Amino acid sequence: MMAATENVHLHEIKKFASMAEHWWDVQGEFKTLHEINPLRMEFISRYVDISGKRVADVGCGGGILTEALARQGADALGIDLSGELVDVADLHSLEAGVEVHYQKMSAEELAERQPAGFDVVTCMEMLEHVPDPAAIIQACSQLVKPGGLVFFSTLNRKAKAYLLAILAAEHVLHMLPQGTHDYKTFIKPSELCQSARQAGLHLLGMVGIEYNPLHKQFYLGNDIDVNYLAVFSRPE
Repeated sequence: MMAATENVHLHEIKKFASMAEHWWDVQGEFKTLHEINPLRMEFISRYVDISGKRVADVGCGGGILTEALARQGADALGIDLSGELVDVADLHSLEAGVEVHYQKMSAEELAERQPAGFDVVTCMEMLEHVPDPAAIIQACSQLVKPGGLVFFSTLNRKAKAYLLAILAAEHVLHMLPQGTHDYKTFIKPSELCQSARQAGLHLLGMVGIEYNPLHKQFYLGNDIDVNYLAVFSRPE
């Protein structure tokens, strides 16, 4: 049972857990996550060589990013509050022959256990699914070593994001399962940066994940109106 104090929407955990068996189907419901994962890795590699680094992937889901980090040589730990997803991630890494560590645990709990224990922390497509995103940002800041980096990705609370990420992606093009996102929980870049500053983090860079419908491809660009990535440092 989850503690009542954990920073989690139980319906969100149940929603994604119910789709756990489809997580690694690259042509299935999570095809979009598989398609944007190389872009996440590209953005991370712009700022740090993760080979040999200790990396925590917060809200790892079924381990798509965590496993990619490990393949690049990171000592990667993925954490999530869905036991079903952690099991799927662990099983896939075993089948793939990639050494990854997974634990069913909250970011806040890991931060208490291993403060300043990681060179890099990633938290992708997770902030918009919790009741208190600022607490997750604070935990990520506690997890990373002074001089280390924290990477976030989330969705901007703008009309364009509602049109493209919900109406188009979920209901028209079926790029994501319906009900994946709730517009009210989207986070403006200014809000993310404010919470990060309060957590002692310094913004280094931000890019958007854009989509070319003609070529059906995602790419990194300057438009942060829909989905965006940001990197912060914890000062020495």
